[in-house]
Amino acid sequence: MTDINYEKAIFAGGCFWCMQPPFQKLDGVIAVTSGYTGGTKENPTYEEVSTGKTGHVEAVEIVYDPKKVSYDKLLEVFWEQIDPTDENGQFFDRGPQYVPAVFYLNDEQKQSAEKSKKALEDSKRFDKRLVIKILPASKFYEAEEYHQDFYKKSPARYNTYKAASGREQYLARIWKEKDSDSSGKK
Repeated sequence: MTDINYEKAIFAGGCFWCMQPPFQKLDGVIAVTSGYTGGTKENPTYEEVSTGKTGHVEAVEIVYDPKKVSYDKLLEVFWEQIDPTDENGQFFDRGPQYVPAVFYLNDEQKQSAEKSKKALEDSKRFDKRLVIKILPASKFYEAEEYHQDFYKKSPARYNTYKAASGREQYLARIWKEKDSDSSGKK
């Protein structure tokens, strides 16, 4: 028996294919699973969730070692993957199944998410109001196997999707200033 106490985090940021890679790159992240959460339909399928009628959103569940990576760091990575001003989906994925949200598993995560959102609002990086919901976690349902690590299994299809979605261009534009700030250049 080990004394490792892994924790979980759940984030919805539009298409779950694009949400797996940034978290998997982090030291201390043990696993990132694509799935569905937030709705009432038990054991939903991709086809059911994609109709937008189940109440579920596409999300990722992250298992991490809090001794190596903090929940605050996971939140930072989350914000840098989404458009937090879009309440109707993400990039070209439209509908309630693609709405971004933070699903907290305890009060500490809730407080961290609210503090992180407030700091981002105060930064004035965005011209519009942040509409990200911070919600209590509900049951997380793992997506079908072909959705797991899609970017590794089908790199050409994933890269075409990612480029066509507008996500990459938007994120590069929004976060360019942060990269410049960290290098000391403006």
